[in-house]
Order: sequence, then structure tokens, then C-alpha cells
Amino acid sequence: MEKDHLYVLWTNDNPITAEKMVFMYTINSLVQGWWEKVTLILWGATPKLVSEDATIQAKIKEAQQAGMHVTACKACADQLGVTQTLEDLKIEVKYWGQPLTELLKNNERLLTI
Repeated sequence: MEKDHLYVLWTNDNPITAEKMVFMYTINSLVQGWWEKVTLILWGATPKLVSEDATIQAKIKEAQQAGMHVTACKACADQLGVTQTLEDLKIEVKYWGQPLTELLKNNERLLTI
């Protein structure tokens, strides 16, 4: 794990927050070189929002094109019935409980929204 790697744990399914904070900051972080790497973790309600909202899907694609790694909690995606939709959007779907615990224990840079 590197200290120039920002992890964003995104659980808020508000589309305005997504557009005006999550994607505004993370995309600019990569484009402007504020962070070398950015990983966006979809958890809770956000996998459902991403699977249903075309505007958010476009932002995901823009973020991926900027170099962002986008990943989602498999347990959440499975329970919400959106795993295949996320995978079709080129979003990695995996179990995040253990990896998140490791990030926290290692004092990685984690922004929670």
C-alpha cells in the first residue's frame, strides 16, 4: 500500500453528492496529479444507484478513463441484484470486508462519503 493512494469509500446514494463531491474530487485528483492512484469503493446503497443512473454511469466511465480503479462490495451488489450490471460497467466486484479492515489497520488514506 502506498501513501500516495487515496481510497474513497462511497456509501451515500445521493446523486448530487456523487456528482458534486465524489466524482468532482476524485477525477480532478487524478487529472491534476493530487494523488497518484485513486480507488473508488462502492458500498451500501451506491451499487444500486450506479446500476440505475445513466448520468452516474457516465461519471464512472469518465473516472475510469482518468485512471481510477472502481470496485464494489460483492455482498452489497449480490443482495441488491446488481452484480452483473456493475461488471458490465467494468467495475470490479469483490468482497471488501477484509481488505477494508487492512486499509484501516494500515492507516491508509481513506475518505468516507
